[in-house]
Amino acid sequence: MIFDSRPCELGEGPLWHPLRQQLFWFDIIGQRLLTRSADGPAEWQFPEMVSAAGWISRDELLIASETALFRFHLDTGAQTHLAALEADSPNTRSNDGRADPQGGFWIGTMGKAEGPGTPAAGAIYRYYKGELRRLFAPIAIPNAISFPPGGKFASFTDTTTNRVLRVALDADGWPKGQPELFLDLTAEGLDPDGAVFDAQGIFWLAQWGASRVAAYAPDGGFLRAVPFDAPHTSCPAFGGDTLYCTTALHNMDAAARAAQPNAGKTFMAKGVAKGLPEPQVVL
Repeated sequence: MIFDSRPCELGEGPLWHPLRQQLFWFDIIGQRLLTRSADGPAEWQFPEMVSAAGWISRDELLIASETALFRFHLDTGAQTHLAALEADSPNTRSNDGRADPQGGFWIGTMGKAEGPGTPAAGAIYRYYKGELRRLFAPIAIPNAISFPPGGKFASFTDTTTNRVLRVALDADGWPKGQPELFLDLTAEGLDPDGAVFDAQGIFWLAQWGASRVAAYAPDGGFLRAVPFDAPHTSCPAFGGDTLYCTTALHNMDAAARAAQPNAGKTFMAKGVAKGLPEPQVVL
């Protein structure tokens, strides 16, 4: 089912705000934040690409852009700079990100130029109580940043590897030890994109080019998939028992766009599983 019919060139970063009971998401290439509520659709335009968010309060989000992390007031549009994010690197931008249960915010960066043979130019960072720390690099296309109930580990991927990793976290949410393999999709040729865990610890993974969000057990076993009518499913989010999913038109030529008229729209599937409330970012 289509939740919002506005096409996104690169839909990403859906966030269900637990206090507002409202979905927010991004069109990275379109440089905009979108939402839909009982009052109808709304959006905000930015001067550079924006890709992911966490919630600080009812009215403020932490937003990741090409060059920074900043506070954004939904009612006034006011912005407050928090930290530079590869601001000295004009060739990179932010991509996938999510808050962890300890209140930190994880964000990945990647090269604006992408494709086979392009060097990995990105990294994964964590922002926590005023400190931005680089955790993993180099990474070509960071995705699947997500946390199970209890927040004892973090999952993430470099999409180009077809493998999802996980790493144990300490009490403050910082990684401890080395990442381990969680899910290997190489044999199936599936490209892991954004992901989220549900309340039962099931891992829900959008698979770019596969028109679906797939569910995997804690041991990595495939459980089922929810199909959506767009090839490039990019990132899921839960709002209660509803699964939302952003999609993209990116890298689709005119013929592909004509053949897939719902590509780039944002979808929903009700009664899928019980989601976890998104954690509040602790500044």
